[in-house]
Amino acid sequence: MDATLLLERLGSQIEDMRKSRGLTQVQLAYQAGMTRQKLAEVEKGSPTVAVNFYAKVLAALNAEIKVVSARRPTFEELREVFQ
Repeated sequence: MDATLLLERLGSQIEDMRKSRGLTQVQLAYQAGMTRQKLAEVEKGSPTVAVNFYAKVLAALNAEIKVVSARRPTFEELREVFQ
């Protein structure tokens, strides 16, 4: 799996979590000890942002990363896509 795609997914999940908790980017950035601009980069999944910033945001959200194996879709899942 492409590293850029993984970072984009992580950033998207961070953004979803922030929004589900009713936080603005400014509020979460403050809690994580970074600028709003840096948080925006994290939420975009920027590969130029150090992993430390991703960790700070996750800590501020009281969240963690669960690593799972990537898998290919089953034939049933693919069939649903093409119906």
